[in-house]
Amino acid sequence: MTTNTSIQGDVRDPRLAEEGVRRIEWAAREMPVIRTIRERFAREQPLRNVRLAGCLHVTTETANLALALRDGGAQLVLCASNPLSTQDDVAAALVH
Repeated sequence: MTTNTSIQGDVRDPRLAEEGVRRIEWAAREMPVIRTIRERFAREQPLRNVRLAGCLHVTTETANLALALRDGGAQLVLCASNPLSTQDDVAAALVH
């Protein structure tokens, strides 16, 4: 998983990022439709110059959605909608 070095974030424990990356990559393998969309978006950049904001449960699934949007060229800002459903390792990986 590649990340943008200009990403800023506030996460509970940044040391969890490596585990979060592994979990996001595992989920991507189990989500063939999002994976296909992400690959197409990376090639075509349909969201170039589009700014998106989302307030979502931060999970491996929504992380893959966010990465697909980013790979499509979107400038993306996310916030966790619920601290009880936020997967801290996934949040750390997205900021990493």
